[in-house]
Amino acid sequence: MTVTSSSASGSGFWGSARARHLIPVAFLTYSLAYLDKSNYAIASAGGMAEELRLSANADALIAASFFLGYFLFQIPGTIYAEQRSARRLVAWSTVTWGCLAVVQGLLSSPAQLIAVRFALGVVEGAVLPSMVMLLGRWFTRRERGRANTLLILGNPVTVMWLSAFSGWLISVSDWRVMFIAEGVPSVLWGLLCLRLIKDRPEEVGWLGEHERRALRADLAAERAAAPPPAGSLREEYGRALRSRGVLLMGAQYFFWSFGMYGFVFWLPALVKKGSGEGIGATGLLTAVPYAFAAVAMLVNSRLSDRGGRRASAVWPWLLAGGLALFGSWAAGSAFPLAFALLVVAGLCLYAPYGPYFALVSALAPPGVAGAAVALVNSLGALGSFAGTYLVGWVRGTSLGDGGALALMAGCALVSAALMAAVREPAAAFAGTGTVSGARAGSLPPPRGRTVTPTGATGAEGEAAP
Repeated sequence: MTVTSSSASGSGFWGSARARHLIPVAFLTYSLAYLDKSNYAIASAGGMAEELRLSANADALIAASFFLGYFLFQIPGTIYAEQRSARRLVAWSTVTWGCLAVVQGLLSSPAQLIAVRFALGVVEGAVLPSMVMLLGRWFTRRERGRANTLLILGNPVTVMWLSAFSGWLISVSDWRVMFIAEGVPSVLWGLLCLRLIKDRPEEVGWLGEHERRALRADLAAERAAAPPPAGSLREEYGRALRSRGVLLMGAQYFFWSFGMYGFVFWLPALVKKGSGEGIGATGLLTAVPYAFAAVAMLVNSRLSDRGGRRASAVWPWLLAGGLALFGSWAAGSAFPLAFALLVVAGLCLYAPYGPYFALVSALAPPGVAGAAVALVNSLGALGSFAGTYLVGWVRGTSLGDGGALALMAGCALVSAALMAAVREPAAAFAGTGTVSGARAGSLPPPRGRTVTPTGATGAEGEAAP
């Protein structure tokens, strides 16, 4: 007899105690990570670059150095989370990056800022893969798509309020106070995570026995349906590296991240220069694209899940985003039109994240979805470095902001073309039900990483960030 959870009556995803306890924790953790990663752009536009006499080249290099550290620790962080403890890694990484974020407000030289931003990337690089790994231990394959989408949603939502709040904070104090005030909550939250997060369902007392048995049965069904491991972890990574689909999506994600992070990090400066407003109003204006982006992510993911298609929920958005960036460049000094097109570009660049990483898992060879996601995300980190640095550098040349917009637009269009070339599996699973909504024996064979004896699974989807 199949065991069903306490939410079997149709209460859905949020009817499970796991969702109510873990999703808010995961969302807030990723939100704080994104806050301390992205507030550099607000600080730069809010007087830091002027006070420290940073050239355009130095400013871009400091902002981009984060992604070199982020690139280096993606895969090691995933391995540690799977083999040791995702809970400890997430908690202590959160404490450490909060301390490093505070230190940014105490520095006074470009070399010091580069070193701290690099270290911040190293620490944060382990957090997102660890959170995805952790959610994989608590949610079934039918639930992971929604769980990871809600985790990823912390990206645009955070930037939305970050832009407005940080701009206001600088306007009433300065950029140093902003760094310190926004770093301290991460330290406190990391310590709290040691109590709020557990590695496995067996370690908590708040999960009802009925739901615990249902989850155990469903994960056991996934283990039974999964193909056996094809070799060592090193061999699995090698298989992912040789996969045409994964390599193509890695290249695609490089260009997407190039345009995306050029947009995220330099949007405040573009808006401030184009509008002529102070940092407070600039922060409010910068928040607008992210409000629309959050809605677009939810709508696009839902439509993709219903239709069962992934690639067609990605490349048209990227194509539209690239064209909108070109349009903003063509608008020139007509700021209202240029800004409206930046809003369109922002929502288009964000909307495809959920379907995209579901497709990465589906394209991976059996048993290496986690490795494939880490590989694609690592290449995205290199694209983020290149986009953050080169867009900032171009802004300091004679090409100016127009050249920067054209560069971001070109990369978005390249990423759309590469995405259109990806061959999507004809029978890609698109279910979004919960443990409560499906019989354990009816689960389709997972396309993700095989489940380990400890119950850890690989990523069903992940974001960059």
